[in-house]
Amino acid sequence: MEDATTRVVGADHAGQRLDKALAALLGESRAHVQRLIDAGLVTVDGEPANKSMKPETGQTITIGTPAPVVIAPPPEVPVRWEDDHLAVVAKPADLVVHAGAGVRGPTLVDALLAQGMTLAPGEDPERPGIVHRLDRGTSGLLVVAKTPEAMLALKAMFRIHDVDRAYWALVEGLPDPAEASIDAPIVRSPRNRTTFTTGDGGRDAITHYRVETYHPVTDTTELEVTLETGRTHQVRVHMRAVGRPVAGDIAYAANTVLSRRLRLERQALHAKRLLFAHPITGEGVEVTEPLPDDLELARQRAAG
Repeated sequence: MEDATTRVVGADHAGQRLDKALAALLGESRAHVQRLIDAGLVTVDGEPANKSMKPETGQTITIGTPAPVVIAPPPEVPVRWEDDHLAVVAKPADLVVHAGAGVRGPTLVDALLAQGMTLAPGEDPERPGIVHRLDRGTSGLLVVAKTPEAMLALKAMFRIHDVDRAYWALVEGLPDPAEASIDAPIVRSPRNRTTFTTGDGGRDAITHYRVETYHPVTDTTELEVTLETGRTHQVRVHMRAVGRPVAGDIAYAANTVLSRRLRLERQALHAKRLLFAHPITGEGVEVTEPLPDDLELARQRAAG
């Protein structure tokens, strides 16, 4: 092995399990050594090793160097509106907004910082500039704060629901009535802690929807959805609650056959419009974002 480390087994470690002996020889944790063995980086006298084998005195253990971890650069995030205080950006699908538990790879915050944007510091150092979020699989418009003054003002605006947010959604079936509000508290699911449901004890949540186009060939409907509150997964949870899950949203009971037919690899949900008064200048800001290619193609397939 190139750049390999070798250790000769002495009497002190002979007869011990390899992972235990090697941890002592290297001064590393046993878990670290087990990962090296599982990765095929350890041999004993030139033969592949397993962690439970017991090397003998005089045998040579060779440890290879793990390949460097290649971290993909963050994607380019389009900026649709910007001044000295804030920016409205178009988040691509499959991009997490900020770092957190279980998050791997670059985030929206990483991408914006890499593009040279200054983001206002927040209470959480991993969330500079962030005042609201979109789910990983949801594309569309997001406003971020560049100054502390804008950060405080935008957070206040979101608390009092003073930002108009509109989504495009493709759902299964035809909602009845054609225009309605869904008022149902949202709570974390007791069965799956990564998803949510409606129920007692949850946080108040109100979603408004309006039917735009029904596609009888695939029995799907395009909706315009607006939010009065901003709970995690709100649109997805509420549409499932009324029996009209967002197409492609397997986590919330979407039909897998239809998802494949539409070639959806994520929920058909897109933040298409942001409308608000600039918190510093008072200027009216309205930004719209067309469907990305994958959702436009899914829309066309839905129409038959």
